[in-house]
Amino acid sequence: MTQSFLSKSVLAVAAVAGVTMALPNFASANFDPPTASCDKFKKGSKDWKECMGKLRPEESANSDEQFAKGYWLAKTGDYAKALEVLKAHPDQNDPGVLTMIGYATRHQGRVDEALLYYVKALTQYPNLTNTRQYLGEAYLQQKDVVKAKIELAEIARICGNTACEDYRALEKEIAVYEARG
Repeated sequence: MTQSFLSKSVLAVAAVAGVTMALPNFASANFDPPTASCDKFKKGSKDWKECMGKLRPEESANSDEQFAKGYWLAKTGDYAKALEVLKAHPDQNDPGVLTMIGYATRHQGRVDEALLYYVKALTQYPNLTNTRQYLGEAYLQQKDVVKAKIELAEIARICGNTACEDYRALEKEIAVYEARG
């Protein structure tokens, strides 16, 4: 399958809306998955977190909703719950799932383990700029600014410029890291 995880998320939104559309491969784009039944709450709010926490992985309507739940749990700092949801996802080779397992694992302090997930995702889809951003951040956690800058250069190459969001985010993290000396 050549669709990126963003494409699958967009398709899920389109399916819910009753829309059919042809989508390009968004493998180099950022992803912002849908959250189905919890969308009525502001993302990250107490009500939203409570709603997301009540959904068990096996209760998710589909794998896109399950990915969305894991994604937002990780992004809002509930790394243990995010890992529970993401590791129950039916496609453990999905690059979005791999990336977010890496993200949650890294934020739990297991950087070496997280690297394995990022590399596996990039082996399948080398143009995933958000995965490269997180990989660069992991290298900074390992105090390897050279490898982080290599990922920054790859993001610029993929985006075709230095204005894409993932480039700016990693560039900022590198600047903060270097300022700390």
